[in-house]
Amino acid sequence: MSSDSDSVVHDFVIGSDHAGIERKKEIKDFLSERGLSFLDVGTNSSDSVDYPDFAKAVGKKILEGKAKQGILICGTGIGMSITANKISGIRAALAVTPFMGEMGRAHNNANVLCLGARIVDFATTQQIVEAWLNASFEGGRHERRVEKMEDHP
Repeated sequence: MSSDSDSVVHDFVIGSDHAGIERKKEIKDFLSERGLSFLDVGTNSSDSVDYPDFAKAVGKKILEGKAKQGILICGTGIGMSITANKISGIRAALAVTPFMGEMGRAHNNANVLCLGARIVDFATTQQIVEAWLNASFEGGRHERRVEKMEDHP
């Protein structure tokens, strides 16, 4: 389920650094089991790489319309979230609990979920991703706040 045809809009684009490679494989299986399509932008080995490259690749695919939303995994999720949030149009939420995953979508309309492979076990990661999948943006008062996030001084 990870082709990059020009006409295909994937449910997700997913990327990781070397610290997140195993967790990324588990998440891809989790998404596949649910019939969700994804595009994997790497990395594909445990060799040391720079996480900003993959955060930027995920953001680019979303902005190009190749995927609806993204998942980024590194050791803590922090570096990925910092990098992704520097990309105009990307709202990345770092989640370490299912509630954070849910609220990232429901209140912040985040389009990228960031996860820490060294922080959260896979059972909890599954719960976070499931909460993310089941949530939708509530709009209302949250819309005004999201618009303020996009304002630049």
